This record gives sequence, C-alpha cells and structure tokens, in this order.
Amino acid sequence: MAGLLTIILNWRTAEMTLRAAEAALTALQGVEGALTIVDNDSGDGSFERLSAEVVARGWDKGPQAVRVLQSGRNGGFGAGNNHGIRAGMPDGSRPDYVYLLNSDAFPAPDAIRALLTHLQTHPATGFAGSYIHGPEGDPHRTAFRFPSILSEFEGQIRFGPVSKLLARHIVARPIPTETTRVDWLAGASLMMRQSVLDQIGLFDERFFLYFEETDLCRRAALAGYPTDYVVESRVMHIGSVSTGMKSWPRIPRFWLDSRLHYFTKNHGRAYAAGASLATLAGGALWRLRLLIQAKDRGDPPRYLRDLTAHHLRHLRRNVGRSGSAKAMGKDH
Repeated sequence: MAGLLTIILNWRTAEMTLRAAEAALTALQGVEGALTIVDNDSGDGSFERLSAEVVARGWDKGPQAVRVLQSGRNGGFGAGNNHGIRAGMPDGSRPDYVYLLNSDAFPAPDAIRALLTHLQTHPATGFAGSYIHGPEGDPHRTAFRFPSILSEFEGQIRFGPVSKLLARHIVARPIPTETTRVDWLAGASLMMRQSVLDQIGLFDERFFLYFEETDLCRRAALAGYPTDYVVESRVMHIGSVSTGMKSWPRIPRFWLDSRLHYFTKNHGRAYAAGASLATLAGGALWRLRLLIQAKDRGDPPRYLRDLTAHHLRHLRRNVGRSGSAKAMGKDH
C-alpha cells in the first residue's frame, strides 16, 4: 500500500481532533491512503476516547483506514508527528506523501487533493502547504521567510522606515494571492514528499514547539527541495488550542529553547548571540518610543529580560561544559 498518509496529532483535544478527522476524511474521498491519529501522551483519556470513537464510527474499516496510536511521551509537535511518520501505513509500507493536519484545523473538501495534485505536478517541490483562514474567514499569515539577525531587529523595533528598508528580511510575508514559493510554512496543513524526508530526516525533536517546521523546511531547501504555498488549498484553523499561545502570561521556556536552538544549529553560536543582541537592541528602541506613545507593547511581560536571562544561562552552561572537557583532557 502506498499513497498518502495523513497524520493528526492530539494533545488533550479529543473532541476537536475527531472533528478535524471527520473533515479530513471528507477531503480524502477518492484519495488512496490512510489516516493516523497520534495521541501525544495526553493522560486525560484522549487515547481511549479516540480509539473507541474510531471503531464506533466505522472509520477503521473505511476506504481511508483510520487508526489511533499512542506516542508514549509528550515530546512536542515534531516528536509526535515523527511517531506517526515512522509507523507508516497500516500494512507497514511507506507512503509516497505525508500530510500533517492540526487537531484544530479543518480542510475544505478539495483542500488535501489540491496539495497532492500540486506535488504530483511539481516534482521539484518538496513540501506544499495551504492557505489558512480563521473561523470568520480572516486570513492567517502562515507563509514566512527564514529568521535572521535583521529580521529579529525589525520585528522588535516596529518602526515603519526600518521595516521598509528591511522588507525582504521580514519573517511574516504578505499573504500570497497566488500559489508561490516561500521559505517555510506553518505546519497546520502541510504535505511533504516522503522521499525528501528519507533524504533529510524527520523533525528535529530537540524542538518541543515552534521553529521545528522552520528547521525542516530549511533542511529541505538546502537539499534542493523548496516549499510552495498553494492558495487553492483552503483550511480553516482555530489556532493555539493545544498550546494556549494567545494567553501566555510570560514567554515559555520551550519557545526560548526552540528559538535559540534554531539559530545555533543553523548559523552557529556567534550568530545566535547576534540575533539575541539584535532583538534586545530593537526591543529597547521600541520601549523608548512607548515612553512617549501610548501603544500596546506587543510582547508578553518581561520578554526581553527573559530572553536575556535564557541566553546567558546557555552561555554559562556552554562555558562550563568547555571547561570540563578541557579539564578531562588534561587528566588524560
């Protein structure tokens, strides 16, 4: 069995995951493949609930065989999806394509086929993602450029002339009005060529949440397989249901870990330090403006202090490891 493997990752959103699976199954009619729901060790009865519902609804016997897997640990977005990808098709074979759908995302009836057709007709493209919109039809920005020192500065200073000067470095691109090539896409609705994953590897599981899609798309691009944004594929996305991002009282450590790991892994420690300094410089200038302008700060409380403290902790840890390694070398 080959074809398309659809994966929906669940973490404590069983009812919404079932709704997403139902929408996916409608969109998958006539497409050869299977659908896997991975419960990311929710610990709230989600796995049992999902397993029972799949059988009760007859989805396990349908043309798109649905199964529910337990990851056994909550390793984050990348680790959970990797578990489903590694499991492959129900008969043990490897799919030709893998489609990731968020548990709070609902594809239009032709959305999945549009991505599949795009990859089938564009063999040089590695990944393809959808036009994402909210429940009221409001478009979401999900097409991005790779982050850089300049994008970190621009994102924090929030000053029109600087943004105009650095327009080609702004991470969030204007929402495309036609199918186009991008650096990376959010993983709410993302289709990937299995042969590309075989070549570059799966998600880096050192990212718990955030930056894992950025890193994967960058690795694909470096291997010669770009990512395309397909406007014909429309998916409604509620957003932040599992992560609670919209209500963060402070920036969580896992986000800071992912950000620092992305820059360090892809550009080195010196560049990562430069990116953090650019963030601090832009943020400081923005906060000076706030002293005379009544505007929303735009960041969680203590964002710059938390980012600085986080980076310094990692610097001290690296220095400590380096010192230990040298000491061990002398001992031997």
